[in-house]
Amino acid sequence: MLGGWAASLGLDMEHPGDERGAYPAVPERDRGHAGVALPVDSAQCPNAGTLTVAAVPIGQPADASARLGPALGSASLIAAEDTRRLRRLAGALGVQLTGRLVSYYDDVEASRTPGLLAQLAAGHDVLLVTDAGMPGISDPGYRLVAAAAEAGIRVTVLPGPSAVTTALVISGLPCDRFVFEGFPPRRAGERSRKFAELAAERRTIVFFESPRRLATTLGEIADAFGSDRRAAVCRELTKTHEEVLRGTLAELAERTKAGVLGEITLVVEGRRAAASQATPAEAAARVAELEADGLHRKTAITTAARELGLPRRVVYDGVIAGRSGPAL
Repeated sequence: MLGGWAASLGLDMEHPGDERGAYPAVPERDRGHAGVALPVDSAQCPNAGTLTVAAVPIGQPADASARLGPALGSASLIAAEDTRRLRRLAGALGVQLTGRLVSYYDDVEASRTPGLLAQLAAGHDVLLVTDAGMPGISDPGYRLVAAAAEAGIRVTVLPGPSAVTTALVISGLPCDRFVFEGFPPRRAGERSRKFAELAAERRTIVFFESPRRLATTLGEIADAFGSDRRAAVCRELTKTHEEVLRGTLAELAERTKAGVLGEITLVVEGRRAAASQATPAEAAARVAELEADGLHRKTAITTAARELGLPRRVVYDGVIAGRSGPAL
């Protein structure tokens, strides 16, 4: 048994709400050790337990990995985003939970990571789950995984469903290259800057969004990307009322204006490549501007090529032709 440490971790404390919120970013200064003080020697931890990061279904319990049920049933300590949802899932899978439960949601993630890390260091295995999908993907988990990895504690993954890849594939948009952006910022200024930054992104973009903000978000992205950019609103994926709305950003903003329900994953087409009118000399001038802003030459060439819709080789040749010096 795990003894008296249980109370300090808040066993069985319920998640204060069911709505999935944005996962708070870890400040840059904290990323080296996941924002927690390591309670173990980060160089030597030979007798530590194993942290298992387990994906859970995003809708249908039957989508659970064949390994998930046995893992839940045998785990002596489970860190769960919402213990109530975990119990419901276990019931649907016909699994009896015999281990201790620790609530591990975004508001308490930082404070409970040291205690879980100490248990791992002491030789106890920990199973980490969230409400849906893979821990760490816009859900709690990053801090514990990062801290365990830095402490030399073994981390393994029990793979399974993901709303990101499910939506990407069902969207009908290119899925050979994509970028996941999580939840857009809530503050207006931050949102507008983020969308302006992503307007030139050529890879397909995947977002999570609250149903209450969906129509507004679609309208703002349309303003930044262009109203004719294609997108797909994926609602309640794998569930009974699964729905996929496809169209342009402007069309989808209008169709969702009256409101939608359920969990939303938004997939947006990347910027389409267009025939560039820029000459190699103009490309070289753009590289010079980027270098003046502090970018390394190689990075500046890659950035200019993406911005101007030119092959990197054309930009490179323009730079070489326009200046003397050693080849890159």
